[in-house]
Amino acid sequence: MSKSRIKKATTHVVQNEGLLFDESRHGRIGYSIPRLDVAEERVERLIDSRFLRDDDLEGMPELSEVDVIRHFTRLSTWNYCIDHGLYPLGSCTMKYNPRINEKVARIDGFANLHPLTPAPLAQGALQIVFRIEQCLAQITGLAAVTSQPAAGAQGEMTGLMMIRAALSERGNPRKKVLIPDSAHGTNPASAVICGYSVETVPSRSDGLTDLEELRRHMSDDVAALMLTNPNTLGKFERNIREICKIVHEGGGFVYMDGANMNALAGVAKPASFGIDVMHLNLHKTFSTPHGGGGPGAGPVAVTAELEPYLPFPRVVLARDGELILDFDRPKSVGRVRAYFGNFGVLVRALAYILTHGDPGLREATETAVLNANYIAEHLKDTYEIPYPGRVMHEVVFSDKRQLKHGVRNADISKRLIDYGFYPPTMSFPLIVNGALMVEPTESEGREELDLFIDAMKSIAAEAAEDPELLKRAPVTTRVGRLDEVAAARKPVLRWRRGPTENGPDDTSA
Repeated sequence: MSKSRIKKATTHVVQNEGLLFDESRHGRIGYSIPRLDVAEERVERLIDSRFLRDDDLEGMPELSEVDVIRHFTRLSTWNYCIDHGLYPLGSCTMKYNPRINEKVARIDGFANLHPLTPAPLAQGALQIVFRIEQCLAQITGLAAVTSQPAAGAQGEMTGLMMIRAALSERGNPRKKVLIPDSAHGTNPASAVICGYSVETVPSRSDGLTDLEELRRHMSDDVAALMLTNPNTLGKFERNIREICKIVHEGGGFVYMDGANMNALAGVAKPASFGIDVMHLNLHKTFSTPHGGGGPGAGPVAVTAELEPYLPFPRVVLARDGELILDFDRPKSVGRVRAYFGNFGVLVRALAYILTHGDPGLREATETAVLNANYIAEHLKDTYEIPYPGRVMHEVVFSDKRQLKHGVRNADISKRLIDYGFYPPTMSFPLIVNGALMVEPTESEGREELDLFIDAMKSIAAEAAEDPELLKRAPVTTRVGRLDEVAAARKPVLRWRRGPTENGPDDTSA
C-alpha cells in the first residue's frame, strides 16, 4: 500500500512566512489612482468629511498586485479542504461537493435574481423551491416540507414551534421536551428557546434509548421527544416504532433530528417509523460546501397533522399552472427566515438529488455505512469502541487505551495533522470520555480509508513508544500547537496599527 500521504514528523515547526507586513516595501503600490479632477476646496462639499481620511495610511503594508495575489494564494495552499483528502468530522458529514452543483447554482437567473422579484417573474426560482420540497417529502415519506430554515438548529426551532402551536390549539402547549443523552447538542437549546424545559433520557449500555426510562419520563407535561436517529454514536434506534408509540400514547409528538440522514436517504423513510416532524441538513446529506458557520439549509418535513402550521408563504401550484406564494395560512407559525432561506444551497441540493436519483441516493447511503464499518473493523483492536457492534454512517472511538501512556484524544487528533489528514470530531458525544468521532462519508475510496487506518495505527504505536511526540504535535505544520485556553480567553479580533510593547505592529484585540 502506498504511504505517500504518511508523513513521519521529525522536523521542527516551519516558521510562518510571507506575511504581508514582512513583504511590505516603501513606495510599492498595486494600482494607480487617477489624478483628482475636482478642485480640492470642492471635495468636502462633495464628500462628507466623516468619510475623508486625514492621514497617509502610514503603517499599512505597501505591496504590488502580484505580491498580494501570491500571498493569498500561498495561504490557500496551507488550508486543508475536502478537495485535499478525507475530512472525517463525525456528525458533520463533510462529503465531496460535485462541481456540477456549483455550475448550476451560478446560473445567472438563480445567482442574480433579486429576492423581491414578483412571483410571475420568478417562476424558475419558485420551481426550485417547489421541486426540492417535493423531493424531500418523497425522501422522508412525510406530507409537506418548508425550505425556509437556514440551518439544522433553526429547523429544530421551527419544528418545535409547530408542535407548540398544535398543542396550544388542543388547549395545552405542555411544559417539557425529552431528549436522549445521545442527541445532538443543539436540541436542548432549541427546546428552551421555544419555552420548554428539558429532561434527559439516558441510553442503555448498547447506546440505544432506554425504553423503560422513556416510559418513566413520559407524562401529560411532555410536548415532544427530540430523537437523533441514527444517534451520535452511529447507532440506529432499532426500537424506533415502539419509542414513537410510547410518546404518541402520551399525547406528545416525535421530533427526529435528521442531521444523520446520510445513513438513511434512499433506504428508509422516517415517516414509516412514526416520526411527526424532522429537519434535514441539505449542506450535509445533499452535498453543499459548508463549515465555519455556513452556508447551510435546514428544511423541515411534517405530517399532514402539522402541515397547517408550516411557515408562510408556501409555494403552491395555482390552477393555471403558475406557482404562487400563499400567505393565507391562519395557523402558520409565521416566517422563520427572510424569503426562502439560503437559496443557493437549495439549488445545489436539488442538483445533487436529481443527478443521483433514487438508485444513486441509495448507493451513496450504503457506501457511507460500509465505509464507517470498514474503519471500525480495522481499528477496533487499536482504539477503544465504547459501544461496540455494527454502526451506521459514523463510528465513535475513545482514547481509553492511549490514556495509560498519558496521550489524550487531542494529542491523537493533532498528530493526525502531521500525517496529512484533518482530525475527527473530538470529545463528542458527551457520553463518551475522550471521544474521537469519525465519519468517512461515501466520498472516500478504499485506498484513502486504508491510508487513514494506517495513520491511526501508526499514531497508536507512537503513543506507546514516544508519547511526548504526540503531546508536541503537530510538528510539521507552519504553525505549531496553539495555546487554546489563551486563544479562547484573549482572541485576536482585529489588527491595530502602531508601535506597542508587542512590536511595530500590534495585532492584539
